[in-house]
Amino acid sequence: MDPVTRVATPIGQRALIITTLAVPLTGWTVHALTLYRRLAAERRDPLTGAQRRAAFERRAQRLLARHRHDSLLCMVIDLDHFKGLNDRHGHAADDAALAATGERLARWAGPHGVVGRLGGDEFAVATRVNPTHDNAIEQHLQQLVDVLSEPVPTQAGPLAVAASVGTAVPYYLGIHALPALMRGADVSMYRTKHSGQYGWAEIEDLEAPTVNGRRVGRPGAALLERAA
Repeated sequence: MDPVTRVATPIGQRALIITTLAVPLTGWTVHALTLYRRLAAERRDPLTGAQRRAAFERRAQRLLARHRHDSLLCMVIDLDHFKGLNDRHGHAADDAALAATGERLARWAGPHGVVGRLGGDEFAVATRVNPTHDNAIEQHLQQLVDVLSEPVPTQAGPLAVAASVGTAVPYYLGIHALPALMRGADVSMYRTKHSGQYGWAEIEDLEAPTVNGRRVGRPGAALLERAA
């Protein structure tokens, strides 16, 4: 006899129907959860935990749109002498420095910010700041420079690292367009590349020419121009 026909009572029939429906629903739930996790993983860089470029830009744009009158910072961060780390210490040291930088940036940016890895040793941050006094933003940025300069623990011992930070402040510049802000932060970062401090973007920095979205004069810009 077929198993379905052996259920004689209405209660048993309802139980059978519920059980039968639960099987595909459970399957779809597992499938949806798996798909969500896969999409989330694709948005994040697995080594640093930072958002990939496209995901970072989407979240940063939302921050800029939502907090137009708040104190926001858009930053470009570039590790100093990164190629030398690989030459002297190997890929494991590179990975340790990148992973530590991603973790430190996320901790500094806090729950109101987003961290992105733009490629190689280049990161970006967009975050809100709550200025409690006139020099609050400056102190906050100096804390970032200090944190990024802390030695990175590795199996071979502490590894000295440093990073250059360029910053664009939307409220100060009077603009909330992310591409222009990131371009300004990029220009100010290179202007202070060897100072060990942070740089501020000025109005004229927003007009820096670009090649396929990369500032002219930056490493790789000539290759992009030839490839275009």
